[in-house]
Amino acid sequence: MSTASTISNVTFMKPEKFYLSGFYNVPRVEYIYIFLCFVYIMTVVGNVFLMSVIYLVKTLHTPKYMIVFNLALTDLCGSTALIPKVLDTFLFDNRYIVYEACLCQVFFVMFFGSVQSWTLVTMAYDRFIAICFPLRYHSIVTKPAIAAMLLFAWAVLLSLISCMVGLLDRLSFCGSLVIQSFFCDHGALYQLPCNDKSINRNIVFLYVTIVFLFPFILIALTYVCIAIALSRIASHKERVKALKTCTSHLILVAIFYFPLLGTSATVLTSSLHPNARMVNSTLTHVIPALLNPIIYSLKSEEVLNSIKKLCKNNKLRNVILSKKVTSF
Repeated sequence: MSTASTISNVTFMKPEKFYLSGFYNVPRVEYIYIFLCFVYIMTVVGNVFLMSVIYLVKTLHTPKYMIVFNLALTDLCGSTALIPKVLDTFLFDNRYIVYEACLCQVFFVMFFGSVQSWTLVTMAYDRFIAICFPLRYHSIVTKPAIAAMLLFAWAVLLSLISCMVGLLDRLSFCGSLVIQSFFCDHGALYQLPCNDKSINRNIVFLYVTIVFLFPFILIALTYVCIAIALSRIASHKERVKALKTCTSHLILVAIFYFPLLGTSATVLTSSLHPNARMVNSTLTHVIPALLNPIIYSLKSEEVLNSIKKLCKNNKLRNVILSKKVTSF
């Protein structure tokens, strides 16, 4: 199943396929597949709906909703990179995945997850300027500025993830080809090679720092500054009003980072059963993309008012069309 190539007297084993062992001997595993199918459908519907509302309503063409649109896009793409292949793998017992396809899945799942993390940082920056520098908000948080921040994040993360996946390609898979996960997870794949992995280890440390630790610290610092700014506001009513503008973002941060931190802490402090780890990893990957559009649709008055406006316009259009039809 593998091919060998010799470069500078070092033999590299490149497998044709890997075997995904995820959800092996999990009781009532069919419920997990039904759940994943439901989650994916709702994720697609929710994120496409939110992006459509932002695109159709001109009052939402603001820097803040550029960030929300970017988050919905990354949620949609990240779920599409993961869930359909998982369903295909286990529903149809197609557990073998081609080497190149596995590396592609590693790239897209990690890339869109990374972009989501830095999109939350951009949202924190937007709230920080809005509360700490309200009079200068419209001059600082502009469409070109937010577009530049998002494009910079995409470019940097694209380079980082490309480097990580490229370094996987230099490893020799001369031992087991069984990936202990439900998809081509970099962490599980990284454990299989039998040659030197020191460069990969360093890039993984850099990835965790840039994608998770640094963004989380930045978001925490912005909210410390926001808390200090709110403490200086004399009116309790104004403090509550300003804090309400942050609730959606705080919920998004909680459902994205806390499961990751919980999983990491559990793995480091105790031995977690592989099936329990995979179920937890599944929820960590798919739940944020499902909940993000729901939270922003229900918690944001601007989005709710825009949805109502679209519904009224559609009703008015239908009434006008029906009158025209009856007149003929």
